[in-house]
Amino acid sequence: MADATLAITRPAPRSRIPDWVEAVLVRIAAVVAALLLCAVLLILQGHNPLLAYADMAVGAFGSRFALEQTLLKAVPLMLTTLGVILTFTAGLWNIGAEGQLTIGALAASWLALNYATLPALVLLPGMVLLGLLGGAFWALVPAVPRAYVGMNEVISTLLLNYVALLVVDYLVFGPWADPTAFNFPYSPAFSDAARLPMLFGDVHLGLVFALAATVVVAAVVGHTAWGYEIRTIGASPGAARYAGMPVARNILVVMAASGALSGLAGMAEVSGMIFRVQQGLSPGYGYSAIIIAWLAKLNPWAAVPVAVLFAGLLNGGFALQTSKVPAAITYMIQAAILFLVVAGESLLARVRRARAAAAQKAALGAAR
Repeated sequence: MADATLAITRPAPRSRIPDWVEAVLVRIAAVVAALLLCAVLLILQGHNPLLAYADMAVGAFGSRFALEQTLLKAVPLMLTTLGVILTFTAGLWNIGAEGQLTIGALAASWLALNYATLPALVLLPGMVLLGLLGGAFWALVPAVPRAYVGMNEVISTLLLNYVALLVVDYLVFGPWADPTAFNFPYSPAFSDAARLPMLFGDVHLGLVFALAATVVVAAVVGHTAWGYEIRTIGASPGAARYAGMPVARNILVVMAASGALSGLAGMAEVSGMIFRVQQGLSPGYGYSAIIIAWLAKLNPWAAVPVAVLFAGLLNGGFALQTSKVPAAITYMIQAAILFLVVAGESLLARVRRARAAAAQKAALGAAR
């Protein structure tokens, strides 16, 4: 009887391949498959995919200027991805990083445009603070009904992205319109005091913000009691409530922190990159952040190189246009990667369940 009990309770043998290796292989396969799929589309349009991908690589990393432009785009991608990682870890599907980035940019820009004569030592910290607060506020708008009445945050955060874009339109065509711009939709340029200092070349201080935020998020999520709480809430909200964890409060804090990171990305974009408010101030960084977070498996450290690669993908897309290849191919690659990663994860989960069931069946057979 003891032998039978031991056989039944013995844990199922693990795969010879560690789980993290399987997850990495799924992601590599998804990226390769996405590139192959888009290569077929390029061939159908009469383009040589090898030349197109070579042009993308050169446009992203082939020169000092290209590398600097890639790092510039990596800054908002890193920050928005960190925000997405926080909420996804807590089981909250925040699709609103794009809107939170936009509102953070607008909040910081308000100070830059209305108090342009302030010295940089006062103006820049104020812009950082307002960027953080603006993004946090925009994230709290859907967080409150999610925390207290259970309203689905996917729809509310997504819709607020479009509201944020309409706010930009109102401002650049209305009170913030540049009177010397001949009705082009952008604000006056920021003063020198409202511009982030450059680290090297065109790369601004926002890169330091992004790397510092990576360290903080990784430490908080992985090595603090609060990080344990949000991981527990993400894994099982019921168990978290049973353990006495303040689920509603944590939802608010996580969403606010996520929005603040995206708002900081918006501040860095207007203060370090475009130096004004304009239509399309983000080319979709908040949406790309969702893909990066999945590819990084919600790991803040892994998000850094993945964000740089995606920034290179975006930057390389502009170089493609000189070869008469539409830059939209980069967004098609991103969409294909997301679809294939999700499909690969689902398939891997099925394989693992089948493997565990077979091991349990073998253990029961050995006990008889």
